[in-house]
Amino acid sequence: MMIDIALNLSSGQFQDDRDSVMERAHLAGVTQFLLLASDATESKSVARLAMIYPGCFASAGCHPHQADEFQSSDLDIIEDLCTTTQVVAVGECGLDYNRNYSNPATQRKVFEQQLELAAKLQLPVLLHERDAHDDFVNILETWLPHLPHAVLHCFTGSAWSLERYLAMDLYIGITGWVCDERRGTELRELVGNIPIDRLFLETDAPYLLPRDLSPKPKIRRNEPCYLPHIYQTVAMLRGESVQDLMIQIKNNFRQVFLG
Repeated sequence: MMIDIALNLSSGQFQDDRDSVMERAHLAGVTQFLLLASDATESKSVARLAMIYPGCFASAGCHPHQADEFQSSDLDIIEDLCTTTQVVAVGECGLDYNRNYSNPATQRKVFEQQLELAAKLQLPVLLHERDAHDDFVNILETWLPHLPHAVLHCFTGSAWSLERYLAMDLYIGITGWVCDERRGTELRELVGNIPIDRLFLETDAPYLLPRDLSPKPKIRRNEPCYLPHIYQTVAMLRGESVQDLMIQIKNNFRQVFLG
């Protein structure tokens, strides 16, 4: 059993064949999924999808790209969703200064609101950080003592940032970025530094298609059925078996999201 902790199942790229996507994933041995939300509307959508598709759980939150549109009523919607059984995490939330689709000050405010909500509800947070390390850490460190768990989704950072995040007891999510021999060189060297009891694997589908898939898919859309390829790559880089990764990540998922 493999677990994909980052699947954007409500994406329009899956609109026409969502059932087939999930069927292919199950046939590939991917049997549990955490569906990501980027705003209040999508949070409602993924909560509904988690009720439809077996093995699915959902997050509820606001991505930093959408922070400028975030309203107080959205926080109420997210809180209501977080009281349902299918929603197991607040997020994806955090900071992204790479493109600044939302004002950085607003991003920080919305991030902190969601951390406060997660602390209130005692739910784990699914985190996003890109080119915002210092502000991200300064805000998060204040709230970590009040949170049950925190998972940094889609880590692609440096050795020093990984060391800092591990020192903060964050769980680290690794995507198919690790399968890219061009952009993923540093991550390939770092993935063995992550303790196995702090590791998650994910596709972030439909994004981040593993570059070294063979044969190459006819379309550039990523799918959860490609998660086994990421498991195999990470197992090889760490000198571990896929079976050991499967067992430990299953335990990590249970502890963080289902505990």
